[in-house]
Amino acid sequence: MGMRLLAVATAKRASEVILKEMVKEAGEEIEFLLDLGNMESDVKASSMVRLNMKTAKEKNHIMADVKYTGALQAIESQRVFEQDISEFIDHLFRKDSRYYYRPHNLFSLQDYMDYYHILFDVMASKIIENRITHMIFFIIPHLGYDTICYQIGKALGLKIIITIQSPFPNRYFSMHSVEEYGWLSRDEKITYQPIKIEPKENEWFYMKGIKQGENKKGKITLKAIGSIAKFLLLRKPSYLLNPFKLHSILKRTIDIYGELPEWRDPFARFFHTNELEYFEHITQYEETSFDLNTDFVYFSLQMQPEMTTSALGGWYRDQALAIESLALLLPENVKIYVKENPKQGAYMRGPMFFHRLKRIPSVVILPSFANTHALTDHSLFVSTISGTVGWEAVQKGKNVLIFGKTWYRSFPGVFEYHESLTYQEIMEYKIQHEELEDVLGLLMTKSHKGVVDRHYAPLVEEYDKDRNFKDVAKNILGLLQGREKTTFSDQSAGL
Repeated sequence: MGMRLLAVATAKRASEVILKEMVKEAGEEIEFLLDLGNMESDVKASSMVRLNMKTAKEKNHIMADVKYTGALQAIESQRVFEQDISEFIDHLFRKDSRYYYRPHNLFSLQDYMDYYHILFDVMASKIIENRITHMIFFIIPHLGYDTICYQIGKALGLKIIITIQSPFPNRYFSMHSVEEYGWLSRDEKITYQPIKIEPKENEWFYMKGIKQGENKKGKITLKAIGSIAKFLLLRKPSYLLNPFKLHSILKRTIDIYGELPEWRDPFARFFHTNELEYFEHITQYEETSFDLNTDFVYFSLQMQPEMTTSALGGWYRDQALAIESLALLLPENVKIYVKENPKQGAYMRGPMFFHRLKRIPSVVILPSFANTHALTDHSLFVSTISGTVGWEAVQKGKNVLIFGKTWYRSFPGVFEYHESLTYQEIMEYKIQHEELEDVLGLLMTKSHKGVVDRHYAPLVEEYDKDRNFKDVAKNILGLLQGREKTTFSDQSAGL
């Protein structure tokens, strides 16, 4: 029997074209292709997230004429189910009406549970009916619809390939499971050369416009006014006839901009009244003083909702839990300097989040203009869920404590949190720069050439889109067929 493939793609990535090239390359070896993606796909993925009835082109809706089959109870254990439903709810919550203009209509915990049971049953039935043998994901599952497909694939023991773009130009990573992400294994047949690493301060393209240490105060922007207008039209049209409400919103917004650095434009992309409350709260930390010459660990909060926390953080997608665990690890005299992500909004940052942090005596919540590079340089070590701040730290010879999974997980100086880990273990470890360069050489050799996420294409010099799609399709087909090895593998074989 040939490969019967389910592919999870999105219109926002290069995956749709890559899939077509794979089918051409494979010929009859791919007997069935069920793809989740845009209007040209078998299933319109966004309809599963927003819970609307829009269908893929000339195809029925995923929920049309379906009946209960009992697939969830048949293939998942109770223990795994409890973990999986927690993850699914977290991933789908990003489309709640408080954080998204085109939301779903789920409001209670029971709503989420009901939908999980229905969607799992429907998708598992389709996967079983179509005798799917392989799955390909073009990014680590984290959007709800891809999450549930991945959970079903694992439960059924299907062959899974997950790809994700690397931070290095024209390179991407692959793995069979999310749990493997970052685990490098030694393969004696692979020859590679160490890659020179210069300790430096990276400027990531997705952090463009974020300035370190600059504290010139800002003013309300036209983008913010546009976001407010959109919110009022879509969510609170009655406010347009209430001058008192309009004045209150505008004044509060102007006050927030006047407290934050000029480069921080909090309402440029999205506005909601609970966003006002969040930013009013964090402006109180703009006057916080801190001493770089004291003993401290730098904890850099990551933006949410994002794959790096919701999918790679596990239980520590609750970043306050990670900081609480870190506090128990440290001696009483060591402070934790916590810096909010400069792109963060109100999602998962309610008043209780900051109350939890303020209950920890060692925690100092920093102003938004605090320089992340200076904090890294002066810290005892750096801590994060899975952020690139950890990679910046080890490049400089600074140890890092991670609470999630990340691509630099197997590098020297990187410690994964567990309950028996001690402060002494982290402090006594010294990074050997040559070993760091050796592991980077291995990683680059085990990675794959190409772009699977279009946002990274501008990083590639003389990028040839058509050539890229053909090369990537050939490589991914090799991964699915077992002719090519994945970048990351089971942790038992880790370095």
